Amino acid sequence: MPNHSATKRRSSNPFRVLTRHRNFRIFWTGQTMSLVGSWMQTMAVGWLSLQLSDSAFVVGLVASVGAIPIVLFSMHAGAFVDHGDKLRIVRVTQSILLAQAAVLWLVTITGHVSVPILLALAFVQGLCSAVEIPARQSMIIQLVGRDDLQPAIALNASGFNLARVIGPAIGGLVIARFGIAWCFGLNALSFVAVLWGLLRIKLPVPAMANSVRLTVTGVHELIDRSSTGAAEGLRHLAKPGPVRDLLALVTVGAVLGGPFLTIMPVIARDQLGLGAGGYGTLLATVGVGGLLGALLVAGPISHAANKGRVLMTAGLAFPTLLLGFAYTTTLTMAYVVLFATGVAMITFNALSNGVLQLLVEEQYRGRLMAFYSLVFVGLSQAVGSFAIGALARVITAPHAIAASAVVLMLASLYALKFSDFWRRV
Repeated sequence: MPNHSATKRRSSNPFRVLTRHRNFRIFWTGQTMSLVGSWMQTMAVGWLSLQLSDSAFVVGLVASVGAIPIVLFSMHAGAFVDHGDKLRIVRVTQSILLAQAAVLWLVTITGHVSVPILLALAFVQGLCSAVEIPARQSMIIQLVGRDDLQPAIALNASGFNLARVIGPAIGGLVIARFGIAWCFGLNALSFVAVLWGLLRIKLPVPAMANSVRLTVTGVHELIDRSSTGAAEGLRHLAKPGPVRDLLALVTVGAVLGGPFLTIMPVIARDQLGLGAGGYGTLLATVGVGGLLGALLVAGPISHAANKGRVLMTAGLAFPTLLLGFAYTTTLTMAYVVLFATGVAMITFNALSNGVLQLLVEEQYRGRLMAFYSLVFVGLSQAVGSFAIGALARVITAPHAIAASAVVLMLASLYALKFSDFWRRV
């Protein structure tokens, strides 16, 4: 009995996976440091888009263009990842992302930046992300094993949200003191941290019989396999069952819920009267809530008996809070609502990611994560961000957020009544 209690206490510690798994500890540390720079760049690109265009539509357009390659190529990339060396793929794509950030810094600091250049660089970033995201997400199980997958995914989300807190806050200070270009320069430097960590990770040679090395010949073979593997993966994920039902709700949530962050520069400036620093603080507030949600999932929620109920509670709370944020006009209330929104959003996302990876067969994990990135980055930005930007142009930004929140709330209620995936976990 005492041993059982000690195990339970250890399992409720959200940082336990860092002490147990060296590879994951190295990966998480470098990735979190790099994400600080990435969030600086994200907020700076949004603010720069608004400065260059003075248009909510263009802000949404810049965000959506980076998602087009993910929409077009994610499933092929997932099949590619399922047959390739995930660690090597992540190293190569992170190196290209470093170069993209360096170019963005250069054109901005020299005064040559423009909306077309932002669109082109966003497209390049999307091409890399189409491959990098499923490779990185599906690699986590190799770093920690199946038993620690759920807390590792949640702790990975905590690093993402810690960066969301620190990155925009630093970004606002950097813009005020040194200029917006240095958000991009510091992001380029931050990729050194993640590449250093990735080079220190040593994984066993993949045991899959159909794994192929990334030689020139191997790449051609992987591309050939990905052509049929993408369609096969989609058919598998579309089979009736809990995976399909949860993916459907995740898709609606990503397309209708996530893009509120894209339109936030408009809310910050026009509704709350804030500048770049205030906008960064709003993003950081979402991140603080998300960090708390991720740590709860990594700790006690990962081992709770009613994860499905927690998942659906978060799925309903998120659109409700979005609806409240849409019409908030006081800064104090905006902070409170955004903090709670971050908790609900990341609790739902981290739980759904872990549950899906545990439900799917190993040979389809890369394609599952490719579809996940297709939804959360591709459709969320290419469809969601573009649509909310266009809708905001017609009916104002608050009404656009509110309309999306109402539809998402109806989808969550439908899943609660007619799907049973949440009862199985």
